[in-house]
Amino acid sequence: MDVLVSANRNAGQYYMATRPFSDSNVPPVDFITTGIFQYTNFVGGSNASLITLPAMNNTDAMLNFISRIQNTNVTQNPQINVPGDTDINRRVFITLAVNDLPCKNSKCVVSDGFAASLNNVSFVYPHIDVLQAYYRNIRGVFAENFPFLPPEFYDFTGNLTGVVSAVEVGTRAICVNYGDAVEIVLQSTQMGAGGSHPIHLHGYSFYWVGAGFGNFNGETDPSTYNLVDPPLMNTIDVPGTGWVAIRFFANNPGVWYMHCHLERHTSWGMSTVLIVRNGSTIETSIRPRPSTMPRCHRT
Repeated sequence: MDVLVSANRNAGQYYMATRPFSDSNVPPVDFITTGIFQYTNFVGGSNASLITLPAMNNTDAMLNFISRIQNTNVTQNPQINVPGDTDINRRVFITLAVNDLPCKNSKCVVSDGFAASLNNVSFVYPHIDVLQAYYRNIRGVFAENFPFLPPEFYDFTGNLTGVVSAVEVGTRAICVNYGDAVEIVLQSTQMGAGGSHPIHLHGYSFYWVGAGFGNFNGETDPSTYNLVDPPLMNTIDVPGTGWVAIRFFANNPGVWYMHCHLERHTSWGMSTVLIVRNGSTIETSIRPRPSTMPRCHRT
């Protein structure tokens, strides 16, 4: 996230400090990073007191902090263009989980018999990239049937008794039309070690319009959305016991990777691709491959 700071306080030195937030069952590393914000025309010692930071698992403090992050109407920012409720014509509800992967022939497809998934689908990386397969209409590489809802609704952030943690594997894509107004709700689960997940979407910046703890309620939670000045970003952290909602207009045609930014979870399959189909004009369609672009050869 880029942050714009207005240097409008009394000249001096001001402490900055950050601490990681963790809500995972895995023991975290508590690194505190510090710095000083100093005015160039100031001479003398610091005029700021030391900062007291909350505990690194203080969920209330985390949500209180991030809920105050808002978009600012300054020339450095693009004009705010948040899809409204009546604009949305594509809704996707995605659960994030670390699952058990059934082993075949005494060998697991991924290490330790674990897989990670979106809507119970663990992404399989194909031998031909999805972009090339889509652009050249190569069949059998991926399927356009990523589920827009989880296969089962349960107490995602609570009691998992009786919930089967097995997962399917496949290369499935989320497909939308050019110009669609898209809302994606990302819901954490307590599958595996639980914990938060930083989800990154290539090719787009999106508006982070809502967040909360527990299980997302499609009837009541949208009333809490910030549709006036939500922050614009391309990576969003989904709290381990909660959910986030993002919105954007699908105005960048192509094949865009969406994945957890924890490398282990990405390698285990917590990924998918967003395909935005071509529009009706050259300007709203994927550009052709540059003639000077090197080709990838596989053996």
